[in-house]
Amino acid sequence: MSEATNNEIRMPNPEKLIVSSSPHIHSKSQEIWKIMLWVILSLLPAAVAGVWFFGLPALEVILLCVIFSVMIEMAWCMIEGKPVFGTIKDLSAVVTGMLLAFNLSAGVPWWICLIGAFLAIGLGKQIFGGLGSNPFNPALVARVGLLIAFPKIMTTWVPTRQMIAEAPTYSDFISRADMVAIRAGKLDAVTCATPLGFAKNAVTPQLVGRTPLEAGMEKFYAVDGQDGLWNLFIGNVGGCLGETSALALLIGGILLISLKLIKWQVPLAFIGTVAVFTCIVNMVSPTTTPDALFHVLSGGLFLGAFFMATDMVTSPMTTKGAVIFGIGCGLITCLIRVWGGYPEGVSFSILIMNALVPLIDRFAKKIPFGYKALEKGEAI
Repeated sequence: MSEATNNEIRMPNPEKLIVSSSPHIHSKSQEIWKIMLWVILSLLPAAVAGVWFFGLPALEVILLCVIFSVMIEMAWCMIEGKPVFGTIKDLSAVVTGMLLAFNLSAGVPWWICLIGAFLAIGLGKQIFGGLGSNPFNPALVARVGLLIAFPKIMTTWVPTRQMIAEAPTYSDFISRADMVAIRAGKLDAVTCATPLGFAKNAVTPQLVGRTPLEAGMEKFYAVDGQDGLWNLFIGNVGGCLGETSALALLIGGILLISLKLIKWQVPLAFIGTVAVFTCIVNMVSPTTTPDALFHVLSGGLFLGAFFMATDMVTSPMTTKGAVIFGIGCGLITCLIRVWGGYPEGVSFSILIMNALVPLIDRFAKKIPFGYKALEKGEAI
């Protein structure tokens, strides 16, 4: 502070203030391990849903990712001479392992979990200095890295157990011949399409004798019909083991919001932007993409919006910044889903916006309470 000639107390120029990463106020009631424990508890509904729909392979992937993440963090800390158990007991490695598993298919081999854990903990977190210093969400760094390195494995999806039990309902995603072979014991496993993948590659019906709306309804009926939307809501579809059940993720997200551990503006702006954007595109061109409700319930939108875009370290600090961040994530997700080369864009959108967080924080920072701008010619 400085004192002006008229003895008024002046605050520093806000343009010269440095905005650093949160948290700025520390409280024992908000210790890191307690926050991480609540995040783990909020992830349990989605974990249970993943195991329910995909069986024990899903549980195996979750356990492997958590164990590998903890082991790699311990090894990294030992090499750097950091307190090993000091970084383990904050449970951040467990959360990273769970989120990594949620971004994988239940059918991935064990070594994918190992490589993913190394990318998440090593490249996404510890190389920047550990918890609180990483600019990108570690689990998403791992997912994108694995997707680039092993695209076939990362885009090979297994059907749920309920899909196998109801073959006629899912004939657009799994062939009837594969279903018969599984039931006859001739195949141990089979791959399937995800709803987003199906929507991306669906063939547009001929418009002869029908309107674009009718053609669009026929083209996307398998995914945005009543049965398709219900399966998306509960999670009875192919995809990553932790992102398919919108219901389970919504329960966990509401828990985090009620505990005030995440900014509700981020998921609201993220999901809302996806809904508005895809609704407009679908209204203008019904054969280009399914309706808004399909996009809201499908893919990793709920997982990304509630659990990864809201990461305290890699998301903006202010309310204004959170809204800008969420809108940016939503726009990039829609652009990739509708016109990009990948059927899903949540991971890429969050990582891109993570890189812009320092600029968003600088733009959205608040003027200090009591600040009064100097008049022209007035000394500081």
